[in-house]
This record gives sequence, C-alpha cells and structure tokens, in this order.
Amino acid sequence: MFLVLVVTDELRQFLVKARSGMGRLIQVLIRDEQLVLGAYREPSQSWEKDYDHFLLPLLDPLEPCYILYRLDSQNAQGYEWLFISWSPDQSPVRQKMLYAATRATVKKEFGGGHVKDEIFGNVEDDVCLQGYLRHVSSSSGPAPLTAAEQELQRIKITEGRVKQVKTEISVETKHQTLQGLAFPLQTEAKRALQQLTERRINYIQLRLDTEKETIELVHTRPTETRDLPCRIPKDTPRYHFFLYKHTHEGDYLESVVFIYSMPGYLCSVKERMLYSSCKSRLLEEVERDYHIEVVKKLEIDSGEELTEEYLYEEVHPKQHAHKQAFAKPRGPAGKRGNKRLIRGGGENGENS
Repeated sequence: MFLVLVVTDELRQFLVKARSGMGRLIQVLIRDEQLVLGAYREPSQSWEKDYDHFLLPLLDPLEPCYILYRLDSQNAQGYEWLFISWSPDQSPVRQKMLYAATRATVKKEFGGGHVKDEIFGNVEDDVCLQGYLRHVSSSSGPAPLTAAEQELQRIKITEGRVKQVKTEISVETKHQTLQGLAFPLQTEAKRALQQLTERRINYIQLRLDTEKETIELVHTRPTETRDLPCRIPKDTPRYHFFLYKHTHEGDYLESVVFIYSMPGYLCSVKERMLYSSCKSRLLEEVERDYHIEVVKKLEIDSGEELTEEYLYEEVHPKQHAHKQAFAKPRGPAGKRGNKRLIRGGGENGENS
C-alpha cells in the first residue's frame, strides 16, 4: 500500500532530464502534501568522488528525504541510479510514516527500470559511500544456507572442536561446552538490565568486545515496535532486549523479547561463532540475576523482518484447535468377574 501525492511540474521536468542521463543527484522532499525538488547537482568528477561531497550535506538529522543518485554505469535504458531513502531517528513519527508510504510513488514516477539499487538509512554511516559499498558487498555474498546445510555446517564445526581437545572430556567439561561461552557483562550493561527490570527503559542493545572478551552496552534509546527495523545494524551482529507493549485478548501486556541479529556474511567467522556461543549464557544470567522473563527469543539477519504483525504472532502463536469426536467412556480397568444372576428368594430361602 502506498500514498499518492501530487508531483510538482518542476520536479517532473528534472526527473525527465535525469532519465535521459542529465544530472548527478536529485533530492525529493514532501511539502504541503506535494513531492517537490529539494536539490539538484550536476556531475563534477566520477560518481565515487562526487558521492559524499554531494550527498552528505543534504542529510538533515531531523527530516527524511529521497535522493536519486546517478552512477556512471549504464543498462539498456540508460544510466543506472541509486534510490536512497533517508529517515533519521530524530525525525517526527508522522514524517517517517508519510515518507514510507510515498516511497513507491516516487520510484514509479522516476521509473523503476533506471534504479539499480535501493538503500535505506537512518544514520549517516548507512548511506555514505562506505555504507553503500558494504551494502553491495552484502548483496553479492554467497546465497544463504538451507536448514540442512546449516545443520551439516554445525556438525562439522563441532567435530573440528572435538579434534582439538587433547585432554579427556569428563561429564563436567562436556556440560560446560554445551552451555557455551560466558563473557562478563560490563557495568553499563548491568545498569541497563536493572533499569529494564524496573521498566525505566524499554530497549537495550549489546555488543561483544571480542578483544576484551566482554559484553558492552551500545545504547538504550527509547524504541517503539515500528522503530525496531531501524535499530538492527546491517553489518555487525548485536543482542537486543525489547519491552514489547501490546494488548492480547483484551489484556495489556509488557513482554520482554530477546533478538539476536546476525547479518551473515558481512561478519567474520570469529564473530559469528562468538555471538552464537555467548547467547545462551547471557540469557541464563539475565533471567537468573535480573529476574527478567524472556517470553520469546528471535534470531534474524535483517531488521526488515521485525514488523508489528510478525512480533505479535511470534509472542502469541495461533492455536490450532482440533475438535475431538465424542468417545464412549471406557469401563474400569482390570479383569471383570463373572456376571452374577440374582434370583428372588422364597420362604426359608428356597426357590419357589
């Protein structure tokens, strides 16, 4: 579903020029329920050298926008373009929703065949040149493994670890291996978990310091469900605790959800293994020491998965009730005795 706004004549003319290969950058803004031209830049050098110089000054930390940026490569329809959606965290919620609902309209007006790639960002690092190159690297990574391939990979990793063990494995050491690694929580992370217990904050993001072998606090910004996709980094793993406030069957609930985000091949093998191994021990400590009941544990590779509907269905999965046919009650267990015939008695107990 998308919102259709009026495109001004000035903007439409610039979009026509852009499709013919003119211009390096076009910024599109929403003003008075109209799509208007915000800025326009002509090529100066190569697209890489122009990129940050032209793009970054247009990123307002308080207002979203769309940016069409022309590459130097071409396809059958002409020059290829990037379609950039800028939606900073500090911008008003109404503006974020308005720009999100209008995105398809802008792309359709420009012509989807000219768009080579799309980028979404809420911080400068997401959409700068290095951010775009990381996005390209991620998109060109190997295809994700199937469930069977993942299981085979885990078996091979486990077998490799076993071969490296030179000492005899006792029951105790085996138990410790199954429980995973335990990196200590740093002071700020502990304080944040205590604040979550007291419901003074509703979101925590944690990271592993692989050099110090500790768990560090990243931030505790106030977060609504609709903000979750923006909280998931695209190039590094994270742990998240989110206080999911919602209603279910007429009751208001506050449920703590744990989210383990792993963007896959942008991360090193060491990071993937450490985050996976530390996860269970972290959850044990949180539930034991901070008395936080985690109602759902999620593992994702992209923030786009975290919609309101998805979160609700994960916390409250649909129950499939099966109507059972009425069955005749069984008799008492055990062997029954022989049936007895009770006769009516005559005088002196004799049969008449």
